[in-house]
Amino acid sequence: MGRRNHYQVYVIELSNDVLREARFKKANPGYVAGQPCLYVGMTGLDPDVRFDKHKAGIQSNRFVRDYGLRLLPELYELYGPLSYDDALALEVELAIDFREAGYGVWQA
Repeated sequence: MGRRNHYQVYVIELSNDVLREARFKKANPGYVAGQPCLYVGMTGLDPDVRFDKHKAGIQSNRFVRDYGLRLLPELYELYGPLSYDDALALEVELAIDFREAGYGVWQA
C-alpha cells in the first residue's frame, strides 16, 4: 500500500440538532426533513482516531465536536485507502451525492 495511498474518506452521523445552526441550514437548502445529517471528511489517520480527535477538540470541526454521534463505516469502507487527490475528489463527490439525496451535509 505504501505511504502514497494512505488517505481515507469517512462519514460521521450528526445529531439532527445541528439543523438549529444557521450555517448548516444555509449550506443545505435542499434538506429533506427526516433524512440524516452527515459530516464527510478525509484523513491520513484511521477514521476512528480522527473521530476521537474531532470529539476531543483537536483539529476538530465544530459541528462534529458538538453534534457528532458515530462513524458510518458502511458508507465509506468500500473505498479503502486512496491517494490524497483521489480522497479529496471522493470526499466532494460523496458530499454532493448525499446532498442530492436530501441529506444534511457538512463537508470539510
